[in-house]
Amino acid sequence: MSRRLITSGSAFEAEIGYSRAVVCDGWVFVAGTTGFDYATMEIGADVATQAEQTFRNIDMALREAGAGMRDVVRVRYILPDRADWEPCWPVTRAWLGEVRPAATMIVAALQDPRMKIEIEVTARLP
Repeated sequence: MSRRLITSGSAFEAEIGYSRAVVCDGWVFVAGTTGFDYATMEIGADVATQAEQTFRNIDMALREAGAGMRDVVRVRYILPDRADWEPCWPVTRAWLGEVRPAATMIVAALQDPRMKIEIEVTARLP
């Protein structure tokens, strides 16, 4: 079994004890990712802005793993406020509209009250 850890440099990874992504036996498992810009540790105020940054963060992890958004087969969206889901649709469609992975949306509280969306993906290496 091959296993490689991918980091974004986020302080959360070291503090909590996880990796942004794990590459294992041809699969890429990207951890729940939020809209923080990891270079500045700032986060946008609205859910669509956060969703866009979240996908940029996920895309960087996938690229480092040797995959891309086209390789995503599963996505989970977690939002604390159900009303924030529909404003995300244009962003999700822009990133995954052609790929159309299996998807689930869950309403649940997130770790930081500033977080309005968390996205987790699974991809298959090309």
